[in-house]
Amino acid sequence: MEKKITMPKLRPEMRSGVLCAWLKEEGETVTAGEPLFEIETDKVVNQIEATESGVLKKQLFEEGDTVDVETAVAVLEMK
Repeated sequence: MEKKITMPKLRPEMRSGVLCAWLKEEGETVTAGEPLFEIETDKVVNQIEATESGVLKKQLFEEGDTVDVETAVAVLEMK
């Protein structure tokens, strides 16, 4: 089963964030609670943790891309 990982809304006024870095590569195992990627908003960088465990199947955006809130950024293959 697949699950889409979305750009989180960290503040009420947040509309988008810059995907700064992937901390896991496609094909790697991801554990719930483990940092998955970093985003920048208003010059602050936040690590976003995985909410589920599985394998990172596909990264939908590249580092440096600006992504709207609640847009899918990755696909996780659930275990």
